[in-house]
Amino acid sequence: MDLTPFLGSLEGNTFDAVLLSVASGGKVAIAMKGRFLLRALCESISDRRLIGCAITHEQGCLDYLQREPYDLLLCTDHLESGNGFDLTRRAKELYPDLKVVMLALGDVIPAEYEHAPWLEAVVAEADIVDDQRPLQAAVIAVMGHHSYRSPSLRSGKLPYLSCPRLTPREYEVLDLLASGLSDREIASKLVVSDATARTYTKRLLQTLGVNNRLQAVLKGVRCGMVQLG
Repeated sequence: MDLTPFLGSLEGNTFDAVLLSVASGGKVAIAMKGRFLLRALCESISDRRLIGCAITHEQGCLDYLQREPYDLLLCTDHLESGNGFDLTRRAKELYPDLKVVMLALGDVIPAEYEHAPWLEAVVAEADIVDDQRPLQAAVIAVMGHHSYRSPSLRSGKLPYLSCPRLTPREYEVLDLLASGLSDREIASKLVVSDATARTYTKRLLQTLGVNNRLQAVLKGVRCGMVQLG
């Protein structure tokens, strides 16, 4: 999937947009597994003119990187085609000054990559669910020429996860969020007003005890409530 042509139509700033925008003055490349993560990270950056590409596969991202200079790459370890480790290694070989932050959906760094010099910053999915703001910390670290590992990767211990019981409507909304739908698209699917859809999303976040849509879906995945496509 290539979301790049549709960046201007995205809505919302859901993940401390100002901090991510300030951290990089140049172009940002985003390579994520699945529509939801791709959309969530794009919507987290308030000035979307900074986003040069938003894509779900390795080779497509490399093709974009060769068209113009980039300062920062945000990627996941798993992609719909290829993987983040190979993408990071190849990108750093081509562009040594490129800064890369990886989101580890598996919460681990494979042993063969643990000490790779090109793997600057890695954030475990579990630490985003736990709201320790590690993604922002990782971006700040690499833009300051430092390496970074999120808390659970440093300690080897995953944070405690509490899984609440959802209502049938909350399950429905969570599934639609995980499919990458906006509140407006959720409203259309459920045949309700935009305001009602926003209320549903807000109640879901409260039930899950999270602060944003990204945390909601990642917690839902970890609790076995939803599958991330």
